[in-house]
Amino acid sequence: MKIAIAQFNATVGDLTGNADKIISLTKQAKADGASLVITPELGLCGYPPEDLLFRQDFIIANQKILIRIAASVTDIALLIGHPHYENGKLYNAASLIQHGKITATYHKQILPNYSVFDEERYFEADDQPFVFELEGVRYGVMICADGWEPVPAQKAKEAGAEFLLSLNASPYHMDKLEMRYEVLIDRVKETGLPLIYANLVGGQDELVFDGASFVLDSQGKITHQLPSFVEALDYVDVINKQPVATAIIPALSVEAMVYNALKLGLADYVNKNGFPSVVLGLSGGIDSALTLAIAVDALGADRIKVLMMSSQYTASMSVDDAVEMAKLVNVDYSLLPIKSLFETFKEALSEEFKGKAEDTTEENLQARIRGMLLMALSNKFGSIVLTTGNKSETAVGYSTLYGDMAGGFSLLKDIPKTLVYQLANYRNSLSPAIPERIITRPPSAELRDDQTDQDSLPPYEILDAIMQAYVEDDLSLVDIIKLGYSETDVKRVTTLIDRNEYKRRQAPIGVRITQRGFGKDRRYPITCKLNFN
Repeated sequence: MKIAIAQFNATVGDLTGNADKIISLTKQAKADGASLVITPELGLCGYPPEDLLFRQDFIIANQKILIRIAASVTDIALLIGHPHYENGKLYNAASLIQHGKITATYHKQILPNYSVFDEERYFEADDQPFVFELEGVRYGVMICADGWEPVPAQKAKEAGAEFLLSLNASPYHMDKLEMRYEVLIDRVKETGLPLIYANLVGGQDELVFDGASFVLDSQGKITHQLPSFVEALDYVDVINKQPVATAIIPALSVEAMVYNALKLGLADYVNKNGFPSVVLGLSGGIDSALTLAIAVDALGADRIKVLMMSSQYTASMSVDDAVEMAKLVNVDYSLLPIKSLFETFKEALSEEFKGKAEDTTEENLQARIRGMLLMALSNKFGSIVLTTGNKSETAVGYSTLYGDMAGGFSLLKDIPKTLVYQLANYRNSLSPAIPERIITRPPSAELRDDQTDQDSLPPYEILDAIMQAYVEDDLSLVDIIKLGYSETDVKRVTTLIDRNEYKRRQAPIGVRITQRGFGKDRRYPITCKLNFN
């Protein structure tokens, strides 16, 4: 028996487009001799559909299109994920389609309600297993979080399952694939049953689904590994109720995984939302350079416009490096110096600011002028502005509201500064893209004379470590200090993180890479006074 894993990129809400893709993949699998096709969790409507699930017309449309799909499926079985309304309750479901009709439907048992997941907001949980027989093998069905706890797999075995099939919409973060292996191998060892894990691929707002579907034999050994971050239709031969092993593709490095996640997240956000092009400011610094490199790889140089907006504080090497990179990656660029605009603004404010020394106000004014110019191009040409700030800066508020934060998509929003350097070096290992001096020179906002980031912040190695401990690991200040960081640095960084939540609420979304990003992951009150010991 041959089973097809349809690892495809669904678009949330595009029921017709997703259905057409599923039908096409099923026909191809049939032509290739498969008996069964497995698709990802909620593949019909895309994941996560969020509050679309509150719309009755959306739920009805899902059911109608499911019936249309069923009518097209003959001489092959299809396991498809979709929302299912029954007896006044909405379920995260998977239906088996055979002989042109829906023959059975399974309801997800474990509803995740943590991190980026809030399925209890929409769905009801069920407690019944689902097992079906095909060509002499009894298959038990699970949906994503069902596999992260022992009970659903055990119920399937008790109901007679000899093989487990898992439909998934599992978003990427660093080390996620290893976590999936660990958890699903546990299910296999507990039940003694082989397992097929079919995962969604594609970008959806801040989430990126990496695909990377895989198969485990009854010993927990990986027999098939589909590629990450690309669509794939692959096949599993089942003989004597076991998957026949194939050659396993080499694992990607952490840097390669993250880079591909950023590339896919950007491409899908731009393309699925219908933006013709992107525009960004190229400063000669490493963050904007990495953003540009990823954008070129994701969208092509012909869809990118770059502005270089130097001020009187911009070093000549910054302009030179920016021009060099623009030429290296062959993008259209313009030089728009902002000195005269800056002086005009200062003159307009001179009476209001009389007797006041220049401070961060004037620094932020430069950033806001740049933001206005970028947004003007966005308005005129329909381009989306890519902001270039990283997670470290976002965490501590080292950014300007309505300035360098002005834009539609923050590509590096969840990338710590230390990882920015790793990704820049990784990109250059593929082909020359980022001038070496951009990577090696000290980072600076260049908003005043002789400025560097470390004038205002601890070294990024320290900042990033404290940020991870506080934001991702939820450690207390006392516990972070016990890790070896100075009390001064810990209090400084955590205070800045807390104080700048109001900024982050106004920032554009960006690709989630870590286990807890600033977005759906972390819901922190803006108005908050911690007063406890």
